[in-house]
Amino acid sequence: MPDANRSPTQRDGHASRRGVRVASAAVAATPRTVTIVGAPLDLGQGRRGVDMGPSAIRYAGMEERLASFGCTVVDRGNVLAPEPEALAVGDERARFLPEILDACAGLAAIVEEIASSGAMPLVLGGDHSIALGTLAGLRAAAGQPGGVIWIDAHGDLNTPASSPTGNVHGMPLAAALGRAGDGFSHPGLTLPAVDPGRVVLLGVRSLDPAERELIREAGIRVITMTEIDRIGIERAITEAIDRVSGPGFVHVSLDLDALDPEVAPGVGTPVKGGLTYREAHLACEDIAESGVVGSLELVEVNPILDRENGSAAIAVELAASALGQSIL
Repeated sequence: MPDANRSPTQRDGHASRRGVRVASAAVAATPRTVTIVGAPLDLGQGRRGVDMGPSAIRYAGMEERLASFGCTVVDRGNVLAPEPEALAVGDERARFLPEILDACAGLAAIVEEIASSGAMPLVLGGDHSIALGTLAGLRAAAGQPGGVIWIDAHGDLNTPASSPTGNVHGMPLAAALGRAGDGFSHPGLTLPAVDPGRVVLLGVRSLDPAERELIREAGIRVITMTEIDRIGIERAITEAIDRVSGPGFVHVSLDLDALDPEVAPGVGTPVKGGLTYREAHLACEDIAESGVVGSLELVEVNPILDRENGSAAIAVELAASALGQSIL
């Protein structure tokens, strides 16, 4: 007999489909307003083109797809983001950091407003440094730190002192945890934004030595692709949802390089051996069915490196799955 002291998601080591679908039904019964905001920032990494990601995702039919299954969609346009040609690099250990923080502060203000209104923020990147703005805005709206499922090939837990490249898109999660140093302080960013005990990295297959050290020190849960191969994506995402759930907010940050490059080639830092198309969809479907996620962002789509805008189209499909679209 099931142990009454254990949660439905713990009783058999993976999701209780009945319990998850009850939550899903409650969410589906309430009309949802999804507010899109683009963050066309490419200062956090070294390859041009990711600034066109928000436009590519919109062009792939994001608004129409979400509206097709009942979402009310509002598009707030894009936050202002400078281009690198007009700027000096500054500190090589954290290239363009002042400008990135200003752009993130602008995004944080919009995300805070959206979340406070009761709508669901859907942020389109841009490189992954924008997540610092998203998380800071959610934290300001909630009044306390929250949890995040960080779906990514990489940890994004470097600091200016540890980064091998100086690219800030490898630092936003460390910054959101308040672990990246005083250089990330900004009056428009409320930090730390997330609780390290409620952070899960999912799909990881490339970590730097300093990131491994921070993971051990902070007690962050990392579900690598090796572990996903062993236990399956459903058990992995169920554990992730259980761990990040709690007060404040629950956010999902999805870097398209979490998927295998054969599936999503239009990313700046591809790593072989990523999530398959169906694994990514099942993860997003289970996120929707959990009913606990209040915000979503999709980052690192680079149309210059893509094939016929296919990676942007996959971003649209995954967003639809994460927001409740189903086959039946």
